[in-house]
Amino acid sequence: MIPNPAYAPEAWQTVTSHLAALGESPFWHPHEQLLYWVDISGKQILRANIDMGTVEAWDLPGEPGCMAPAASGGLVMALRHGVFRARTWGGPLQLLARLDYDASHMRANDGKCDALGRFWVGTIDETRSLNNAGLYCIDARDLAQTGAAQVRCMINPAELPATTANGLAWSPDNQTLYWADTPSHTVWAWDHDQNSNSLRARRVFASFKTQPEGWSSNGLDAGNGGYRGRPDGAAVDVQGNYWVALFEGRRVCQLAPDGSLLAEFAVPLQCPTMPCFGGEDLKTLYLTSARHHRSAAELAAFPLSGSVLSMRVEVAGLPVNFFQD
Repeated sequence: MIPNPAYAPEAWQTVTSHLAALGESPFWHPHEQLLYWVDISGKQILRANIDMGTVEAWDLPGEPGCMAPAASGGLVMALRHGVFRARTWGGPLQLLARLDYDASHMRANDGKCDALGRFWVGTIDETRSLNNAGLYCIDARDLAQTGAAQVRCMINPAELPATTANGLAWSPDNQTLYWADTPSHTVWAWDHDQNSNSLRARRVFASFKTQPEGWSSNGLDAGNGGYRGRPDGAAVDVQGNYWVALFEGRRVCQLAPDGSLLAEFAVPLQCPTMPCFGGEDLKTLYLTSARHHRSAAELAAFPLSGSVLSMRVEVAGLPVNFFQD
């Protein structure tokens, strides 16, 4: 299939003037009609009323790598030192689980809930040298009876060395799980049996050209040496297409279920981080971005860095999955 030409950056609109240091983990809350996202470096959860143009910020005691809405109200979130439950916006945090990593140099990163309401959390090695990131599943559906959430490591470094967990998503039939290691420039896919919660038949779903030596982050080198970014966060539409943000690549790619490129959407900033689908018809694509640790030249060239963008698309996305406890 011949991919469509890149859509122009002008297709995007700015959702809010609020600039996050490291925006991530966006989701559209269908009951509240609000857009949620996190600022990892800023240690905040944010939510916006798109119609009113207002943004609320919730300061947290640690970096929120990811979060999801809960079916019984509030949020579940993965902070540096554990997975927590908040029953209300800005309310007290209840510790659900601690993950097996050294918080002095590791933290939670990309994650979301599966269709059965289990919270999946990937981790990141901040030293970028140990290849010991993993993917965990936190199941709190029997919390009232057992008194504790069940934690399983679903992907560990012994089977797949990784540094930065990203790109987590499921196919519409929930039988395929996607997961990426950003520094490896690779997205993998597994067959996922939800009932037994087992993964098998790992294969490369998509790979992207690595960053060439000497590549500059001055905001002017997109495409230099063939490098056009590395896979960050992702979302899936109702047709099973995988939408992934290419960090440092100024683009979002739409990949078919077989991994082939269907279309790419140019973005008016260097570092998009994660898309999600929202709005009443789930045909608005929202996109978070980063400005933390980016060069002054890049920020001058791309003043929208750190903002949330939106764009209308032709195919609806899958709705957010709610945490069950």
